[in-house]
Amino acid sequence: MDATVTNATSEGKTWGGGNKPLKASYGKLMMWFFIVSDGLSFSGFLAAYGFSRFKFIDSWPIADEVFTHFPFLHGVNAPMYYVAFMTFVLIMSSVTMVLAVDAGHHMKKNKVIVYMFLTIIGGAVFVGSQAWEWATFIKGDYGAVETKGGKILQFLDTEGNRVALSDFAIAIPDVRVEHDRNNGVWYYAEGPLPTYSIEEVKAGFAANPNLLIRTQLLTEKGEKTVLNREESLLRLNRDAVGIVEGANLRHNEYGAPLFADFFFFITGFHGFHVFSGVLINIIIFFNVVIGTYERRGHYEMVEKVGLYWHFVDLVWVFVFTFFYLV
Repeated sequence: MDATVTNATSEGKTWGGGNKPLKASYGKLMMWFFIVSDGLSFSGFLAAYGFSRFKFIDSWPIADEVFTHFPFLHGVNAPMYYVAFMTFVLIMSSVTMVLAVDAGHHMKKNKVIVYMFLTIIGGAVFVGSQAWEWATFIKGDYGAVETKGGKILQFLDTEGNRVALSDFAIAIPDVRVEHDRNNGVWYYAEGPLPTYSIEEVKAGFAANPNLLIRTQLLTEKGEKTVLNREESLLRLNRDAVGIVEGANLRHNEYGAPLFADFFFFITGFHGFHVFSGVLINIIIFFNVVIGTYERRGHYEMVEKVGLYWHFVDLVWVFVFTFFYLV
C-alpha cells in the first residue's frame, strides 16, 4: 500500500523546524528558560519572606535601624545609605552591559572591551560590598539581651539613643571560662562566650539610672515599645537569660531570628548569582580581548550573558524593595 504524502501549499506552509524558533537562537532560548525558572525560585523566597514578616509584624526588625553603617564612617548613623550605594552600582553595571551588547551589534571590539570591563568592576564592587555588609551584620554593634521566650531586649538612654553593652556593663571577676575539648561536656568544644555575662549587664544597668529597655513589640505608630525605668528593671531581672551580640542563624540582636535567616539566605543566594555572573563576564571579556567573537562574526555570547546580568540586577531591585524598603 502506497504511503500518502501531504505537500504544504503556498497558502499554509508547515513549520520545518530550524535552530531559531521565534527568531531566537538555541542559546538565547535556553537562557530565557533559565531566567524564567530562576525567577520563580526568587519569587518563592520573597513570598516566604513576606508571609513570615506579616506573621510576626508586631516584632519584626526595622531595616532603618539595622542597616545604618557606612564604611570608614564608624559611629555615623547612615540608614540605608550603603545599601542604596550598592543598588546604584549594580544598576550602573547593567547600563554598561547594555552598551557592551550594543557595541557588539556594531562589531566595535574596543568598545565591547571597555564596557565589559566596567561591568565586571561594578559587579565586583557589589559583591565586595555585600561581603562587608554581611560581616557588619554578623558582628553587630550594640548587643542585646535575650529573654526566656527568645525575645530581644535592647538598651536606650533617656533621649532614645541606642546604648551598647560595652558602655555600661560592669566587669565582674571570676566569671567562668569557655569549655574546650579537654574539659567540655562529652569532649565537645563550646562556642565562643559573649563579651559580657548576663550578671555584668544587670549590674551595669542597675548602676545607670538613665538607661531604659526597648522591646521588640511595635506600637500603633510602628515604633518599638520603650519601657519605663521600673518596668525595665523588672523585665531585665525576671526574663533575661543570655547575651546576644550580632546575628547568626540562631540568635539575632536586631530582633526575630527569622529575620537573620532570611537575610543570609536571600541576599546570599542573590550574591552567589552576582559572583557567578562576574566570573562568567571575566571569561567572556577575555574571549572578546583575544578576538574570538570577532572571528565568529557576531557577539551573541555577550548578549546572552547580558540577559543573565540584567536578570540579577532586576532581582536585586525586588530584594531591595521588599527586604530593605517595605
